[in-house]
Amino acid sequence: MWLLLHRSTFRFNPNSLFLIIMPPVISLVMRPGKLILPFFVACVFSLCLTASGHAEGNVPRSEISRAAFQRLAPGLKSEMQKKNLVMGQPIFLRIFKEESELEVWVKRGVTYELFKTYDICKFSGELGPKLKEGDKQSPEGFYTVSASALNPWSDYHLSFNLGYPNEYDRLHNHTGGALMVHGKCESVGCFAMEDFPIEEIYTIVDAAMSNGQDQLSVHIFPFRMTWANLAKNANSPWIPFWENLKQGYDFFQGHRNPPMVTVAERQYVFQDFRPFIFGGDLIPGQVQEERKVIIADMKPSKEKEAVVNDMKVSKEKEPVVVEIKPSNQKKYIAAGGKKSGTDRKYASIGKKPSRSGSAL
Repeated sequence: MWLLLHRSTFRFNPNSLFLIIMPPVISLVMRPGKLILPFFVACVFSLCLTASGHAEGNVPRSEISRAAFQRLAPGLKSEMQKKNLVMGQPIFLRIFKEESELEVWVKRGVTYELFKTYDICKFSGELGPKLKEGDKQSPEGFYTVSASALNPWSDYHLSFNLGYPNEYDRLHNHTGGALMVHGKCESVGCFAMEDFPIEEIYTIVDAAMSNGQDQLSVHIFPFRMTWANLAKNANSPWIPFWENLKQGYDFFQGHRNPPMVTVAERQYVFQDFRPFIFGGDLIPGQVQEERKVIIADMKPSKEKEAVVNDMKVSKEKEPVVVEIKPSNQKKYIAAGGKKSGTDRKYASIGKKPSRSGSAL
């Protein structure tokens, strides 16, 4: 009766449970009888309850997060069921700055399926990685979030720490910290959400970690890592860095499973092992990505009319073509008028990842 009245605060300690059950176990083993099997079944059941309670105890909760869970979990569970997903399964997050979107993916079988896309209310800085403390820049890269990173008592409603700086950031002497996904729609380097979306995201994270997920991956990109978007930003100094990010993006696009991310030779590298269930190849639809992307960047011209890709364009402009070729070409070319040595830059895409380096 005491246990029932105090179940909200009482937590079994595995060591105490061991001390409680061992004497009668030894006694029963010494004197076999009809009750041995039922007793052992009860012990196993108790251990299961203990493990479950311990896992839940690792997820920090406040009055706000508990209330949000109770209010939102039934609806989220129903939404997931409509997509053949299960609340509490492992999850994976992707963030895209330019699109201001946060995606929640839920594991189904051996792959992850997109559950929901949330609008990011605000993030700080420009496209590109965070470099130092106080630059008011939001990070880009591959991060992990554990239960200890969750803060249900945040001044920004609810939050979780992205884990910046990671190993890659430290190797490049990037400084700063306490970069979050949080509510209140206010950002100085963080990704800020409205309060209702962060409540849903926090509830989904809570359910997954309470059900046994130790940590979740969060991949942060400047934009959706297509060749067209890289072409639009071909003049950015961050192109080599973004090409490295694209390798991890492409891995997930093809396998629908987050890669194992490590750092070697001051770059992100990705597990190149292909489980047999994937046949060793990317999903066919991803392989068919266009082999050549041409972006028309118009500039003033005396020509009355110009034609690009069979389409008429402004009468006062002529096209400057930017061409980006995919990873099997291992390069991209910025073309416009005469080509020089600076027009050709080599990308890291297509380079096989090293097997050395510690996991993030």
